[in-house]
Amino acid sequence: MKKIMFELKGHLMSGISFVLPLIIGASLVIAIPKMIALSMGITSLDIFKDSSGFEHSLYLIEQVGWVGIALINTVLAGFIAYSIGDKAAIGAGFIGGAVASSTNAGFLGAVIAGFLAGYLVKLAKNKIHLPASFSGVMPLVILPLIATLSVAIIMGAVLSEPLSLINTGLVNWIRSMIANDVSQLLLAIILGGMIASDLGGPINKAAWMAGNVLLIEQIYMPAIMVNIAICAVPMGYAFATLFHKKKFNAELLDAGRNNFVMGFIGITEGAIPFTLVNPLKLVPINIIGGAIASGLGVLLGMFDKMPPVGGVYGFFTVGNGWAYLVGLFVGAAFIGFFAPLFVNFKRDDEQELIDIDDIEISIEN
Repeated sequence: MKKIMFELKGHLMSGISFVLPLIIGASLVIAIPKMIALSMGITSLDIFKDSSGFEHSLYLIEQVGWVGIALINTVLAGFIAYSIGDKAAIGAGFIGGAVASSTNAGFLGAVIAGFLAGYLVKLAKNKIHLPASFSGVMPLVILPLIATLSVAIIMGAVLSEPLSLINTGLVNWIRSMIANDVSQLLLAIILGGMIASDLGGPINKAAWMAGNVLLIEQIYMPAIMVNIAICAVPMGYAFATLFHKKKFNAELLDAGRNNFVMGFIGITEGAIPFTLVNPLKLVPINIIGGAIASGLGVLLGMFDKMPPVGGVYGFFTVGNGWAYLVGLFVGAAFIGFFAPLFVNFKRDDEQELIDIDDIEISIEN
């Protein structure tokens, strides 16, 4: 069972890794014309849909970004399928993801479509054996036909209505949580803690995807909560090398300087070298720091006004951007102050080097 779950997680993470640049690029393409418009005193570019001139050009650029956001489910399903069944599955995956969007089956529908297309192709490869003279027909005709037809029947006819009801219910529930101050704070704490927990691992990616997939529904707050925690954790270890410089070896001091950049643009993996020194002590500190960053931002009144951009500079895309910055830097300061109090980061200087001849390897049959 563990092996199966590990395999499923790997394929899901593969699909998400292909979606990341799509979401980031599309969000930036939406945010840049919006920020230019705001600097001109324009709160919405929709009124320039049928006009001409510079403002109309900004509107057209923004719409290209929305086209990218609309492709999230399509790309996710396609590359989950590709991860499982290779090229023969990718077309059926794309179609299944597009069907998930058009039938309002959402993120859940896209994931199901991707796994369905991928594993159907994988199963067909193992079960269908044609003469060598027909070997070229399998990947080009038979496998895509089996996968696409099955996706059409299951996603288009059988599951479309149930998945649509489930997705609509989830979206409405999240909207209600965001509308309620207490629930919004709880959501921020949970997402912030998840982002900080395994630093680019499956929990982190699940939280990131949960926040950003809602952009399709024009729900932006979860993505803001996620973005603020992503910056806070690596920035926290950059601060740590300033607050407690004598507790770090030369290697980690260099990494700390790099983490100012990692924190500024929003790459949680920058905290990995520090966390690996003592994960049992540092992972809880990271989680608390991430939760503080997201939760404090919500408490101070940050709100959504457009699809958010990650990084410290993302405060431009957030209502009450100062609250975003305060939450981020307070969460980072928590990590920067407390992490070196619990862990001595000069481990390499204090531990004895292990000679390779002292390592014993035993192999049990």
